[in-house]
Amino acid sequence: MQLDLSEISKQQGADTYLYPMSLALVPGAINVLLGTTRAGKTTLMRVMAGLDKPTSGKVVADGVDVTGVPVSRRNLAMVYQQFINYPAFSVYDNMASPLRLRKEPEAQIRGKVLALAERLHITPYLERRPGELSGGQQQRTALGRALIKDASLLLLDEPLVNLDYKLREELRRELTELFSSGSTTVVYATTEPLEALQLGGHVAVLHEGRLLQQGRTLDVFNAPNSIAVARTFSDPPINLIDAQLDAHGVAQAADGLSIPLSPQQLAALAGQRQITLGVRAHSLHLAPQSGSDLAIAAQVDLAEISGSETYVHARRGALALVAQLGGVHNLDIGSACTVYCQPQSLFIFGADGGLLFAPQGGA
Repeated sequence: MQLDLSEISKQQGADTYLYPMSLALVPGAINVLLGTTRAGKTTLMRVMAGLDKPTSGKVVADGVDVTGVPVSRRNLAMVYQQFINYPAFSVYDNMASPLRLRKEPEAQIRGKVLALAERLHITPYLERRPGELSGGQQQRTALGRALIKDASLLLLDEPLVNLDYKLREELRRELTELFSSGSTTVVYATTEPLEALQLGGHVAVLHEGRLLQQGRTLDVFNAPNSIAVARTFSDPPINLIDAQLDAHGVAQAADGLSIPLSPQQLAALAGQRQITLGVRAHSLHLAPQSGSDLAIAAQVDLAEISGSETYVHARRGALALVAQLGGVHNLDIGSACTVYCQPQSLFIFGADGGLLFAPQGGA
């Protein structure tokens, strides 16, 4: 399905949930809506589905204006973060229910249910009721009921958020495989940048009801058009350093931190003096990677070990930094440390927050 939203907005009383925005979904692909809580993702999906009518603007599906057309008359399916199944039905009957509503032949229904259950790894549970299932099995059942409709538009509103990490990874891989045929246009809402990158496809970044940027997921990640997008698309949050460019092409930050910029970086500044440098947490290291690395002397605030990674929170005066390091690093709170980054890994934003320079190939 080709779904186009033209100047869509949504207000309720004095509250604005969506500011005017236009968005064209890429048909037959995964389209990710990325944003923090209350960014407008669910509201936008409800408008796409016909559950809510926009205050202004149009929803066009395959060239037909469907603004205000109820969800019951649209060829779509939706899965919420809270999995919803019919408690009195078996897994088999839950999955078969949309096809029975269409009055498809029972033999045909059985073939479709068994084939999809096999792909979702829930064949052994077909005779059980939802109350007898684990959370992951219940979510697979809800996904199965949506997928079996073979709708041309599938809306997934943070469908894996309530599952444990291992199960989420497993289901995300399975979903990517299920959608690889390109027969369904998928919209997937998430708050997590890593999930957006793993799903690939295309992304629309939302913040407080506004569409900030859209495009191929890797393109947006590698070149966020503003500080707001860089913050949304970085976990841990991107490190930001306010600085002023001096006459020698050196960015002077607080607490005596001087950062020389390359000719290529300087050429992108177009005469701007007040800038913000951005460096992602994974681009900071505790040892230099080359002789040209920028060294930032700091103090350890916290070393947070998370699985096979360590998040080092460091401080240099008013500047707070987070480094995402591979492996386990034991650092004492209050101890001195030096964090390093390659100058070419720096993003540069102007006084208005807009992107001036992005590292080649992203960082």
